[in-house]
Amino acid sequence: MKKIIIFYVIILCTGCTSANYYSDIELTWKKALLFIPGQINNSTKTNLRVEQIETKEIEFKNKMPLLLYLHGCTGLGDGTFPRKLSSIGVVVIAPDSFARSYRPMQCDPRTKKGGENLFIYDFRSAELTYALEKIAEIKWIDFDNLFLFGVSEGAVTASLFRGNVFNGRIIAQWTCTGAPLVEGIDAPKNEPILAIVKENDPYYASNNTKSQEGNCGNFMYDRLNSKSIILKNLLGEDPHDVLDSDQSFSEIKDFIIRNLR
Repeated sequence: MKKIIIFYVIILCTGCTSANYYSDIELTWKKALLFIPGQINNSTKTNLRVEQIETKEIEFKNKMPLLLYLHGCTGLGDGTFPRKLSSIGVVVIAPDSFARSYRPMQCDPRTKKGGENLFIYDFRSAELTYALEKIAEIKWIDFDNLFLFGVSEGAVTASLFRGNVFNGRIIAQWTCTGAPLVEGIDAPKNEPILAIVKENDPYYASNNTKSQEGNCGNFMYDRLNSKSIILKNLLGEDPHDVLDSDQSFSEIKDFIIRNLR
């Protein structure tokens, strides 16, 4: 009779536990920036990440309104603008799409062209959905006061998300026009929209892309309490960036305060 020899191979991996491994979608949440009104992180260059508070208990006197912030095609930057948004009196959570292990850019800031990796739009939609699942676990969030803010690439996701969970959404640096993949506003009809774009934005010029000129106002005719703002492109300003405008911030602040419940 032949002997059957069985070898047992034990693989040892120091420090390798399931708790230390995160999928790409989890990383976008754990590395998300967090801004809390009145906290010191809102007045310094030190940013909190969501993972830093998951093992700590944060207490508020009252439940807090929340704004989910979806960054543009180049990432979160230093967090200056979402930090400023928190001064309105809302907690801001900004998922970090570039925390993924594989995350190419879909735009070229040098040539002002986008659409280089269209699957990125699927990434962003999944990141938003995952963030909504995770905030359900945070007891100090006021779920009657949720807002969505998308910038440029992130604004496409903000425009097309169909869920009926937000008091209102802000679409910045996007025209809502183009191919069926990205065109339109799919928010519920009763949800207020504030859209802000600069005139002659080079990313949407006819010599850079196809059929993306215009503004989101073309999709707001049947939307009450919604507004589309087209800013003048002043000499010396970034022709794409609307976030450095005092007018923009004033409009955003008024929009959020007006739609709090």
